[in-house]
Amino acid sequence: MNTTGATSFLSRDRTIAKSDFNRWLVAPAALAVHLCIGQVYAFSVFNLPLTKVLGITESLPEDWKLTELGWIFSLAIVFLGLSAAFAGKWLEKVGPRVTMFCAALCFSCGFFISAAGVWLHAIWMLYVGYGVLGGIGLGLGYVSPVSTLIKWFPDRRGMATGLAIMGFGGGAMIGAPLGVFLMKHFASETSVGVAETFMTMGALYLVIMMLGAFSIRLPTEGWMPKGFQPSIKKSKLITNNHVHVDQALKTPQFYLLWLVLCLNVTAGIGVLGQASAMSQEMFKDQFTPERAAAFVSLLSLFNMGGRFVWSTLSDYLGRKNTYFIFFVLGCALYSSVPYTGQMHNVALFVACYAVIMSMYGGGFSTIPAYLADIFGTKYVGAIHGRLLTAWSTAGVAGPVLVNYLRESQIAQGVAKADAYNMTMHIMAGILVVGFLCNLAIRAVDEKHHIKHDEVNDEYDSL
Repeated sequence: MNTTGATSFLSRDRTIAKSDFNRWLVAPAALAVHLCIGQVYAFSVFNLPLTKVLGITESLPEDWKLTELGWIFSLAIVFLGLSAAFAGKWLEKVGPRVTMFCAALCFSCGFFISAAGVWLHAIWMLYVGYGVLGGIGLGLGYVSPVSTLIKWFPDRRGMATGLAIMGFGGGAMIGAPLGVFLMKHFASETSVGVAETFMTMGALYLVIMMLGAFSIRLPTEGWMPKGFQPSIKKSKLITNNHVHVDQALKTPQFYLLWLVLCLNVTAGIGVLGQASAMSQEMFKDQFTPERAAAFVSLLSLFNMGGRFVWSTLSDYLGRKNTYFIFFVLGCALYSSVPYTGQMHNVALFVACYAVIMSMYGGGFSTIPAYLADIFGTKYVGAIHGRLLTAWSTAGVAGPVLVNYLRESQIAQGVAKADAYNMTMHIMAGILVVGFLCNLAIRAVDEKHHIKHDEVNDEYDSL
């Protein structure tokens, strides 16, 4: 992409910080973008209203079904992973400002196209708008701040990735109540208010993401914080060397980490995508739409907090040990969820999912630091982008498991309140496999390391 002339203000060179720049100022720019794109986790608040676009007060036969609408969220996650994978090298070359600028345009335009799709009752426009174009915005906006903050905080990799990614987890904390408020504000006898809400949120997120894009900065080549000694290794899994992004794909460690992320995300993303509907169906008399939105916001709070807390703890516990906790504790909690419904214990149900979501978020924020430990920091942005295809896979597998197993259970006569039980036990089994993959991870063989005189900032081809 040419960043000269009229667009030179977007170029990588214009983002290089001066020597006296305060690295902590990068965090707000990262959060501005991630808090916006994290709205994807609140998309479930639109699902039930979107099933009544024609009927307004109740669903008509011509209205969309939840199984159709579930693909919007899945497509967004698929294209998040794909765009991150393909844009990883491009990001390292052109810098974070261009990438974040494009993310803002794609994400906001996704809302605008989806609004038109609601007005025209054309679900393919929601697939293309929020799913494809919005998903591309998600991917571009996701990897840029992560890669940048790792470069600013080589001494606190876990904390740095937590700072970047906790905003993504917290996006639903703002997006869920905002979406519900706007839908109620715009609702009328002829509209459920979703289209108008999409337009409003798209415009708002465009402004905030642009502010983040123009505030981001990169450190100068070779910059290190005062007193930091990179030669000191805390673990056999932490390398001082670098592995090129293309070479990383030839190592078993990359694919084991891919599975670790994919399985951890699959277990959480399906229920997160249907959190609002699930809570209302499992506890019909206790969860109103407003309380369900509050539940989604609470999950978002733990998702966000877990991203910072768990990744920061991983600086002391180690990334591998942190993931062991995710898989063991997660398996126990998923197995317990069906019994909370049978006991009609809302508090225990909420507590289980609060902890689950904290570890789900912690998995996202810990994985970039895990990659930096294993493969070095030089190409971590590009490697992280490739690994996010695991998220794309999980974005389909998780919701499909939840949505279609739910439909299957209901078709067999199972009550809606119990329709998620089988899925929870399957999720627990998935985490057992993830535990075994994490157990198999070892340090990368030295033959994959690049020599120090071969390290180059620019890629030969994109």
